[in-house]
Amino acid sequence: MYFDDLSKKVIGCAIEVHRLLGPGLLESTYEQCLAHELAINNIGFKLQHLLPVYYKDTSIDCGYRIDLLVEGELIIELKSVAELIPIHQAQILTYMKLSLIKTGLLINFNSLKLKDGLKRFVL
Repeated sequence: MYFDDLSKKVIGCAIEVHRLLGPGLLESTYEQCLAHELAINNIGFKLQHLLPVYYKDTSIDCGYRIDLLVEGELIIELKSVAELIPIHQAQILTYMKLSLIKTGLLINFNSLKLKDGLKRFVL
């Protein structure tokens, strides 16, 4: 599968976090450590980026947050669960649709090998 350069860089950062911490921690821990890894690699991001819902031309804050919005063009949704289930995929696809961002990575840090917990989405 072809990965664009930004996705490759982010995946490299996620692999480094997973290599150092391993599985079994809280999602919030991985989020903060991945944010730190992105920062030291000079990759721009927004943490817990607000995602409003537009309903009848009105922006409504429903409490949705993108875990990491990277360079304004890549959504990162983090999990630390036993296994990814269809609702996790639906969540990132919905975030991509609402934000009009075409690329997303769903990363489950609670995998023995990070590659087994990684899914890339393109609209």
